[in-house]
Amino acid sequence: MPNKKHLTLDDRSCIQSCLTNGQSFRKIANSLDKDPSTISKEVRLHRTALTIGAVGRIPNRCIHRKHCDVRLLCDKPDCKLSFCAACKLCNKLCPDFEEEHCHLLLKPPYVCNSCKLMNRCVLTKYVYRALPSHKSYKAVLSESRTGLSYTEEELQYMDELLTPLIKKKQSIHHICVSQADKVLCSERTVYNLVDRGVLTARNIDLPRKVRYRLRKRVKPFKVDKKCRIGRTYQEYLDLILQDPDIPVVQMDTVEGTEGGKVILTIIFTQSNLMLMYLRDHNTSQSVIDVFNILYEILERKVFMRLFPLIVTDNGSEFSNPNAIEFDASGQQRTRIFFCDPFCSHQKAEIEK
Repeated sequence: MPNKKHLTLDDRSCIQSCLTNGQSFRKIANSLDKDPSTISKEVRLHRTALTIGAVGRIPNRCIHRKHCDVRLLCDKPDCKLSFCAACKLCNKLCPDFEEEHCHLLLKPPYVCNSCKLMNRCVLTKYVYRALPSHKSYKAVLSESRTGLSYTEEELQYMDELLTPLIKKKQSIHHICVSQADKVLCSERTVYNLVDRGVLTARNIDLPRKVRYRLRKRVKPFKVDKKCRIGRTYQEYLDLILQDPDIPVVQMDTVEGTEGGKVILTIIFTQSNLMLMYLRDHNTSQSVIDVFNILYEILERKVFMRLFPLIVTDNGSEFSNPNAIEFDASGQQRTRIFFCDPFCSHQKAEIEK
């Protein structure tokens, strides 16, 4: 049987249409075989605010606009307006601005889809749109399933706290109970961090863990879940179209035994020169350290000429691109772009 737990795009399109026709939540719920509270939560969670004003009217949303006598807020001596309330800049400049909200939005349906005064209203309007709501829902659903997310500083703190105690043969349960005020995560998360090789401690340091059979494969650890935003392969192609002669560097990781040492490979596509760096662990910090060393040796001018663009895959070791793109002083030194999932041909030179 199909899973009816989540609303589909067709369901949301039906909700939008019914709201425009002025139907109640209960009537919409009956047509979709859902609970009215489900429809209410969906609308309130995904409604969109609009501040577009109204045609032919000043977009003044201040609650004092009808009896305000303030003048010359913009300090323009040639201003011909009698009062600033008649100016579109009033809300931005006035220190006493207090926004007025429509009282109808405090009760169902919480949106202006069916309001007959919508085109004449200057207040902030809320509307429900099916497609943006569905995209927002899919983004939240995807983000909630991307696994752990910690900064390098948090991982280093937990490594320094947990690893010495694990090496002393203390159980993770005992550590989480005795160090409850210091541990930043749950007991289950500590096991996951050890299992994924993020900490210095390994599964072999847990006497009982090595006797457990392997469980279902988990998703890789990501430092920044949103690292691909603004760095997709299509955005890379758009940049190349603007400057076809810009040098491109491709980057990848060669892995042997899982959890063991790995090699970071960097190839200059114009000359086919490849650099290879041996790393103890396949972590994002080890990649960052390599680029920091290169930046220090080559200095800023040479580094930026050699590494203007870097193309790589979606490995967890590349999930902190900001630390590679910017130096310690916050100046940008390169740009990183990610290939599409399962599209290794997009960086064919280094794959070959």
